[in-house]
Amino acid sequence: MKKIISISLGSSKRDHIATLELMNQSFSLQRIGTNGDLQKMIQLIRRHDGTIDAFGLGGMDIYIQAVDRRYTLRDAQKVAAAAKLTPIVDGTGLKNTLERQVVQYLKKETSILEGKKKVLITCAMDRFGLAQSLEQNGCEMSYGDLIYILNLPIPLKSLHTLALIARIAVPVIRLLPFRMIYPTGDKQEGSRPRHPRFFAGADIIAGDFHFIRRYMPLNLPGKIVITNTVTAADVELLRNIGVKTLITTTPEIEGRSFGTNVMEAVLVAYSGSKKELEAQEYDYLLKELDFKPRILDL
Repeated sequence: MKKIISISLGSSKRDHIATLELMNQSFSLQRIGTNGDLQKMIQLIRRHDGTIDAFGLGGMDIYIQAVDRRYTLRDAQKVAAAAKLTPIVDGTGLKNTLERQVVQYLKKETSILEGKKKVLITCAMDRFGLAQSLEQNGCEMSYGDLIYILNLPIPLKSLHTLALIARIAVPVIRLLPFRMIYPTGDKQEGSRPRHPRFFAGADIIAGDFHFIRRYMPLNLPGKIVITNTVTAADVELLRNIGVKTLITTTPEIEGRSFGTNVMEAVLVAYSGSKKELEAQEYDYLLKELDFKPRILDL
C-alpha cells in the first residue's frame, strides 16, 4: 500500500484517515493539521521524509499564479524544503489541470453554466485554472483577490487586470507571514463575513473552501458553490445556509473531499515519480483514472 500524508497548516479538528483504491493500487491517505504552527509542519515532514510515497502540503500554497507569472511564497518554500527524499506537492498542478477539466465537464454534461452566470472567485491567484476556464466559457467574473486578501472592496473583472495588479502587489505579499494571507489554524473553524454583497450578487461562488467559509455571509440561498476540501460537517453547513448545489473538484472519499494537494500526491505516488509531474502528465493520469467532480443537490 502506498502512503500519502498531507501536512497542513490548518486546524487539527479536520484530521482524517482514509483508504483509496485506484487501478488495483491501494493508497493510505492521512491528513495532519498543525493549527497554524509552521515549525511543527517542518518537524513532521522531517520525521516522515523517506518513509512514505508522497507528501501533500495542506493549508498553504508554495506558488500562486497571476496569469502569466508564478510567484513563490516564502513561508511555504521554507516548509517544503524540509522534504529531502519524499516528493512534496501543494496541489497547484491539479488546480491548473483537474479544475479546468471540471469546468469542461460542467459545460458538457450539465446545465449549471448555461446562461451568463455571475461568478465570484474568492482568490483567483489560488485557483487560476478554474478562473481562466470559467472566464473563457462566458461567465461574468468577479475576482476577490483584493477583497479577501487585502480587505479592499474592489472586485476585479478580468484576469488581465489581475495580472497588472499582481505585478505590483505580489512581490510584497509573497514575503508576508502566511497567516496574513490565508485563514490558518482555528480561523478555519469560524466565519467572519467580509463584504457580503459580493457573495449575494453571484450565482456561483468558487474557490478554496477555507476562503469561502471564512468570509461568506451566513445566508446563501440558491447559490452554487464550486470548491474542494469539504467534510460532512461542511456539507451540512452549506445546506443549512441555503446553498442549492455543491460541486467539489476532487472526488468523494469516505465521506469527504480531500484537498488538491492530497490528490496530486496520490497521482505522483501512482506514477512512481520522485518529483511533481508536468501538466501533460497530470492530464494523462486524470483521463486514465477517470476523475469526476462530485455534484450534490442540497
